Amino acid sequence: MPQIPKETFLELPSDESLSTEMLDAKVQQAHEQLLSLKRQQDHIEKQKRELEELSRRQEQLNQGRAEMIEKFTRSMVVLERETYDAERRVEQLKAVHESFRQHLSHIESINPKSWDAEDINKELNKALSAVDDARAEYSRSRAVLNADAPQEVLDQPAEGGLQLPYDTQPQHDFTYWLKSGLAFTLPLLLIGLAVVFLLFMLVNR
Repeated sequence: MPQIPKETFLELPSDESLSTEMLDAKVQQAHEQLLSLKRQQDHIEKQKRELEELSRRQEQLNQGRAEMIEKFTRSMVVLERETYDAERRVEQLKAVHESFRQHLSHIESINPKSWDAEDINKELNKALSAVDDARAEYSRSRAVLNADAPQEVLDQPAEGGLQLPYDTQPQHDFTYWLKSGLAFTLPLLLIGLAVVFLLFMLVNR
């Protein structure tokens, strides 16, 4: 609080024989001094409130600054890790895409109609080997891509080619099985009759 000059305070004389005019003047002077002191007090209180507000905002700034520095520092680490994982994922996808493109091109180029008759066995083995290699590459790539994905990216391939379900096999009636049984047992029956005939011929010599 600033110091108030001593001469501004009202000094009342000890003489009791003051006139009414002089007393009124002293009262007026005292009143003005009180008003001046009140204005100074209001000004000082205003400055105090402003300083308190500045202090509060300064503390708010320090806390907010420290909070955001910590958050951004941690976030930068997380983003760097996510960026690395994303770039690695992109490289995986590119590598798998290129591998699939090559296998697809190779498999689509297989044309059995162009094979020579004498080389058909060799060409067939090469074609089957290409298909097996493609299936193995598909399974390997599927395991790699699905491992880091939130859901399955590639479907499970059919193992060993397509097979008919059990219930799609053709059904046969009793006549079919009877004929099949006769076909299986007829050679044995003929061999048995031949053996009996030979034994009969040997006995009657």
